[in-house]
Amino acid sequence: MVKVDINQVSFSYPGADVLHDVTFQIGPGEITGIVGPNGSGKSTLIKCIDTILKPKGSILLDGTNVLKMDSVERARNIGLVPQYGTSAMDSTVFETVLMGRRPHSAWRIRDEDIDKVAETLECLGIKDMAMRTFASLSGGQKQITMLARAICQEPEFLLLDEPTSALDIKNQLEVLDILRTLVKERSMAAIIAIHDLNLGARYADSIVMLREGMVFSTGKADELYTPEMIEEVYGVKAVVLEVLGKPHVVPVSPIKKEPSDQAE
Repeated sequence: MVKVDINQVSFSYPGADVLHDVTFQIGPGEITGIVGPNGSGKSTLIKCIDTILKPKGSILLDGTNVLKMDSVERARNIGLVPQYGTSAMDSTVFETVLMGRRPHSAWRIRDEDIDKVAETLECLGIKDMAMRTFASLSGGQKQITMLARAICQEPEFLLLDEPTSALDIKNQLEVLDILRTLVKERSMAAIIAIHDLNLGARYADSIVMLREGMVFSTGKADELYTPEMIEEVYGVKAVVLEVLGKPHVVPVSPIKKEPSDQAE
């Protein structure tokens, strides 16, 4: 069972501070949703945790600093589903998902790797796409394929950057249902950066709300999702209802900024 500690993670691009002392924890079998307006640092945080970017601070996976792992050890422990799927143009879906087995078998493909890919494609309902080229897929199909690749790695820790952004409603629910089941059954930890506050409330065990690169608040969705907090963080008036036992945010109108006083 895995425990993740994100400690004082900060990151700056040249001339721009993006993340400031981001700190939170994730326990085994838990999904943490990262929410916040555009530019709050959600995708940057995912890239820092996966060490695509090199942040300050520490990211501990069962006490081991991810920032000090070599690439193979990191790939065995962390699976990434990027916001925009990328793969070799001529690789098939089967070959793309098989790449997830590389940390376990390097370049030597074993029968158990083939079986694991077939099992994963079946689990995600994309077995019929196995021989299609990745380049021929729709945006949603690419995202499901990249999720399959990450699951095939059998990581302890999953990172997902807007995994439902290109999916229709049915596929959003199916993919997140599968994710939740896997995380619970395998006692994994997962982070989802997600724009949809209501999907975050439905599927995440806890929420980290970012604003301007800092943790504005953490907790369960029913604690965080209040009209006052939505107004303060997102700049919109909203009504928060309870639907199926979860908070459901209904945006009403943007908050109009008062014009700056003109100098006389």
